[in-house]
Amino acid sequence: MSKTARKDTSQLVQKRMLADHYERLSRAEEDGRKVVYTFVPGNLTELITSLGLLPVLPEINALQSGMRKLSAGYIAEAEKAGHSEDVCTYVKCDLGMLKNGNVGPTGLKIPKPDLLLLSYTGCFTFMKWFELLREEYDCPVAMLHVPYQADGIITPAMRKYVVDQIEAVIIPALETCAGRKLDREDLARRMALSAQAEDDLVAVWESARHRPAPIDGYFGGVYYIGPIFSAFRGSEEAVEYYQTLRSEVEDRVSRGEGPMTPDGPLGEERFRLVVEGPPNWTNFRDFWSMFSREGVNCVASTYTRVGGLYDQGFRHRPEEPLESLADYCLGCYTNLNLPSRIDLLEHYIKSYNADGFLINSVKSCNSFSAGQLLILRELEKRTGVPGAFIESDLVDPRYFGKANIENRVQSYLQMLEARTARASS
Repeated sequence: MSKTARKDTSQLVQKRMLADHYERLSRAEEDGRKVVYTFVPGNLTELITSLGLLPVLPEINALQSGMRKLSAGYIAEAEKAGHSEDVCTYVKCDLGMLKNGNVGPTGLKIPKPDLLLLSYTGCFTFMKWFELLREEYDCPVAMLHVPYQADGIITPAMRKYVVDQIEAVIIPALETCAGRKLDREDLARRMALSAQAEDDLVAVWESARHRPAPIDGYFGGVYYIGPIFSAFRGSEEAVEYYQTLRSEVEDRVSRGEGPMTPDGPLGEERFRLVVEGPPNWTNFRDFWSMFSREGVNCVASTYTRVGGLYDQGFRHRPEEPLESLADYCLGCYTNLNLPSRIDLLEHYIKSYNADGFLINSVKSCNSFSAGQLLILRELEKRTGVPGAFIESDLVDPRYFGKANIENRVQSYLQMLEARTARASS
């Protein structure tokens, strides 16, 4: 954000939460705390924290390295060690960070894992990533295999398959790591807290139906999802954060205000877009400004649902903790088939009254980029609104061509403007 941009209370609360978490991680060994590395989609945070274990999410560390302009060096380090240029740049960034002392985003060292908890949720790279980390850290791996939603539905057999694994494999592995038994009542309590935070997050997302939208559901949205998609789901801290965030957003709605951007408050909301694909982290501010300075507000996005499709009705359920964990893993966006992803994007375009949609095809993320040209064509046919297609990468600055992307964005916005002028004449 620019120096003149207003800092909301929720931003300050989140900054403190994350700093405190990394502080706890830095003291883990001296405090006798055990550490579990896991992933954002399909994470079992409530289960981890109910046993007193501390979660670490390598994707979060990688994207933070990209935002701090450190990822290029880390990636170069991994490629020197023999990792291909085509490998997911999150993986290479994480491995390079490991080789450079494993220093986290607050400047404190992140401890090595006592357990690698792998939830396979539509991304084959996750498995190879943890194979590499297992070799580096020489620590145990617990794998939760999550069936792919090939037919776009979660069947009772799929749910039972995941629940059986959680009961027979995952909980024993976590209990061994923690050195104590799981308190099922505490797990249920955390599930109730998760559902409470999820209610408020959905209200924040859906506030973008207003015109002007009080939030940016893509660039701004990555900040909103931070606590619930990382280490805080199932905690009182997360409930407090999302209550504060929701109150701030509702205040902006009542005042008819748009979101805060890197260039200050968004002025006139000229265009509303839905976005598919992760953002580029190495040039995040420049990327956002390409849209905000032109009065473009991204009212919804699929990336902000990668850690949970709560706005489609899912909630963690204290009365069925293991079953709801299974449904959560099965329902992650990257675990959906292509028709389901197209249906979801169509829903967002129509229900958020978008003027168009943008696909950011990320070079090294097959989980998102596979099939995106088909998505583009099908969405244009179904919705009648035009789409734009750009290409970048997660944390490799070599694949963010600022001038090329800006030219494409400008051409697309000019086309939207001409289309609007024709419709009003």
